Amino acid sequence: MTANFYSAVAASIDAGPERVFLETDDGKTHLRADLARESARFARLLIEAGAVRGDRVAVQVEKSPASLFLYLGCLRAGLVYLPLNTAYQRSELTYFLQDAQPRIVVCKPESLDLMRELSAVATRVLTLDGEGRGSLADAAAALPSEFVTVDSAPDDVAVILYTSGTTGRSKGAMVTHRNLLSNARALIDCWGFSERDVLLHALPVFHIHGLFVANHCALLSGARVLWHRKFDPALVLRDLPRATVMMGVPTFYTRLLAQPQFDREVCRNMRLFISGSAPLLLETFEDFRARSGQTILERYGMSEAGMICSNPLDAQRRGGSVGFPLTGVSVRVANEQDRPLPRGDVGGIQIKGENVFAGYWHMPEKTREEFTADGYFRTGDVGTIDADGYVSIVGRAKDLIISGGYNVYPKEIELALDALPGVAESAVIGVPHPDFGETVAAVVVARKDAKLDPAAMIAELKKNFANYKVPKQVHVVEDLPRNAMGKVQKALLRERYGK
Repeated sequence: MTANFYSAVAASIDAGPERVFLETDDGKTHLRADLARESARFARLLIEAGAVRGDRVAVQVEKSPASLFLYLGCLRAGLVYLPLNTAYQRSELTYFLQDAQPRIVVCKPESLDLMRELSAVATRVLTLDGEGRGSLADAAAALPSEFVTVDSAPDDVAVILYTSGTTGRSKGAMVTHRNLLSNARALIDCWGFSERDVLLHALPVFHIHGLFVANHCALLSGARVLWHRKFDPALVLRDLPRATVMMGVPTFYTRLLAQPQFDREVCRNMRLFISGSAPLLLETFEDFRARSGQTILERYGMSEAGMICSNPLDAQRRGGSVGFPLTGVSVRVANEQDRPLPRGDVGGIQIKGENVFAGYWHMPEKTREEFTADGYFRTGDVGTIDADGYVSIVGRAKDLIISGGYNVYPKEIELALDALPGVAESAVIGVPHPDFGETVAAVVVARKDAKLDPAAMIAELKKNFANYKVPKQVHVVEDLPRNAMGKVQKALLRERYGK
């Protein structure tokens, strides 16, 4: 029997092909059988366009039902899906496309010329817009709606997810069919998903939260999906009374709390709100419970491992904690010598399980560096496990900033700032923000006799980086605070500029 993740999706489709699977925010519906038909057409098209098993398909498109069909079609064809944030700009895209060498590129219509320019080795560059129209859809529409799913091995790579690099070079995490299936089944069990559920899906689908966690739970459990193109508080409030589950980043929940109409009546049919991708403030956790009568379930995951921990469905959900390891996942806290620490001690979080990725694309040395001698992956997060087994994240290694659920590694932005005329050095930090959790701020030192214009610097960065990575504040200073070893003391900068 094939280990292709789609085979598990197909089994769920066969259990109720004529049931509605997806309803868009403007009222269009798609049956579960449509998943099979449309993904078959896309799979056929990709193969006819020249892709062969193991080739990469880079996708930078707006969220639409067709984008989901394309994802499933890639898996069915034995290809490797490479989702790209829709906010990525030229410099970011150049690196990803040169590194991954995709055979097929699918992009927004307005990006066609740029993608053709950057995709030197691609045999085809196709388009898909937010309404599911474009050259990809046009070509697929004429093809048969049957396709024999490619026989994939459990450790065949299904998806490559690029994570921001702390040294300015992003790493492509290779996620296998085994990783996808094991994590999806663990989450369905942990969160009690069933065909009776209706999932409100307002997350983007270029990120594991929306692409894997939300979609896979619904696909394999038989649940129905209310598919929102983006998070719009008014539309979410309209559809919440018809939903039973919602997944979101903390920003979603702070925005709901800002709506006067958000109350217990709106949540009357909800059984579960799930939060992830960024830390949930304890204040938000408590305010949400008071307003809605619902206790948000916080979980913990990352590109390299999918979901790792979750607060329990039927036991105490503790604010500030990410709960217990999922079934099949081993989590430990260790010191710098990789020795496990006693309960309550703070150290590096390390994990092992079938959910853990196969390694970094074309980076065997980096892959070896990130795994311990006994096979645990070093997440880079710092945390603790209490006497009851609850895991808490107390810090993030390497100064990672999480803004609105998206990761920003300061080094990437610092390298760009340091390259600007008149900049001697820079330090990038995260500062608190009531909506996004954190936003990016930069502290820069000018070269001798140079005059720096913060607004001009921000405008220059916007040309090459997604907006969530661009500093919202630039502070020009005479020098940066350093310790005795010469390391910039970012904690002092956060104290100074984070108020």
